Amino acid sequence: MEWFTASDYWLSRLVFQRALAAVYLVAFLTAALQFRALMGERGMLPVPRYVTLVPFRRAPSVFHLHYSDRFFAACAWTGCAVSAALIAGLDGLLPLWAAMLLWLVPWALYLSIVNVGQTWYSFGWESLLLEVGFLAVLLGNDEVAPPVLVLFLLRWILFRVEFGAGLIKMRGDACWRKLTCLDHHHETQPMPGPLSWFFHHLPRPLHRVEVAANHFTQLVVPVLLFTPQPIATAAASLMIVTQLWLVLSGNFSWLNWITIVLALAAVEFPTDAPSVPAAPLWYEVVVLGVAALIVFLSYHPVVNMISRRQVMNRSFDPLHLVNTYGAFGSVSRVRYEVVVEGTADDMPREDSDWREYEFKGKPGDPRRWPRQFAPYHLRLDWLMWFAALSPAYAGSWFGALVERLLENDRDTLKLLRRSPFPPDEPPRYIRARLFRYRYTTWSELRETGACWERTYVREYLPPTRLQVAVQRS
Repeated sequence: MEWFTASDYWLSRLVFQRALAAVYLVAFLTAALQFRALMGERGMLPVPRYVTLVPFRRAPSVFHLHYSDRFFAACAWTGCAVSAALIAGLDGLLPLWAAMLLWLVPWALYLSIVNVGQTWYSFGWESLLLEVGFLAVLLGNDEVAPPVLVLFLLRWILFRVEFGAGLIKMRGDACWRKLTCLDHHHETQPMPGPLSWFFHHLPRPLHRVEVAANHFTQLVVPVLLFTPQPIATAAASLMIVTQLWLVLSGNFSWLNWITIVLALAAVEFPTDAPSVPAAPLWYEVVVLGVAALIVFLSYHPVVNMISRRQVMNRSFDPLHLVNTYGAFGSVSRVRYEVVVEGTADDMPREDSDWREYEFKGKPGDPRRWPRQFAPYHLRLDWLMWFAALSPAYAGSWFGALVERLLENDRDTLKLLRRSPFPPDEPPRYIRARLFRYRYTTWSELRETGACWERTYVREYLPPTRLQVAVQRS
């Protein structure tokens, strides 16, 4: 079938595949370095306990067959190795069928991790990586030109990511319609970056321009992805520029980067395409069959997208083949942070020597400037932002976190920037307090050197010893 492939997109495919493999590498590296404390055998939300409660059909995963921390680590590091091999172009040295199987490996491994990841893996970019990664299996290698249907389906994902996010903003918080959300968002976002303070202090008229440009990029530009070239390339390029702006303004894991990767698949690079043979029949049959399946499964995401009760970041099948996306339908006006402290005193008092635990990414010490971590994802730090919004968000894991800190658990302490206690001298008590944080002004920054100003709000968790380390806030 002559229409089946688009040879002009061979370089687009190459760039897309290498960039996607890099995102995979970051995802697996994040899992390998953090899983023991989060969901290992002695983690806050252990995988062995989860797989006894949730059947395989609801959450397909190799960890239903066997789990140990060593086996999980082997899977995560295997994912890293395969991702690195794909970045290096190993798929291009293999037969078509072998290249497809190679791309299937990181998808299957990451699906296994996400489906047992529980709260730690409940973010939209997990499903987005899986949905994009599954289609990447069908893109082929140098033996065939890129299939038109797969390129179209990648644009379909990008359309749903952007258009869905735009719709949920317009239907959600009124500040999006009033163009005022960015008066607050840079200050209250889950994990500010090193430039977020400066973004917050941009003139308010410029914030209005930012929001208006966001609406245009998410509600108008996505439609242009399905127009002829070079319009589609211009639309994808505008999306890339917008995502890079978001990369500068905060730490959003790999959400922005995977969106950029998707947009790259829609860019037609001006270059001469190599001559390749026609696609084999079995390959055409597989692509056509999967494309038909994706179209069928798109029913629920489309219904959700056009519904007035649109929801964000939901998967409609256990394999995460087609999902719905969206972010920040509502924007917080005030930033709260949970500050965790410990003391070695035998009897905890207000005037005890309370020492603060420092997290890597979330705000803590008002004088400590935020760092850039994305696309690496600090999962505990992100969940601490939700915990500050409401203790209900932390009910399943915060008590376990306190227990691990009282034990000076090595794997848990690795998730933190610094523990105030020596390894062999754990605290006797842990407490948590809720503070309101706000960015300092230009004059306050010059006078104090602090980028944050914080005010005590209330007790979040009273002083707690090891035997009663439960969430009571």
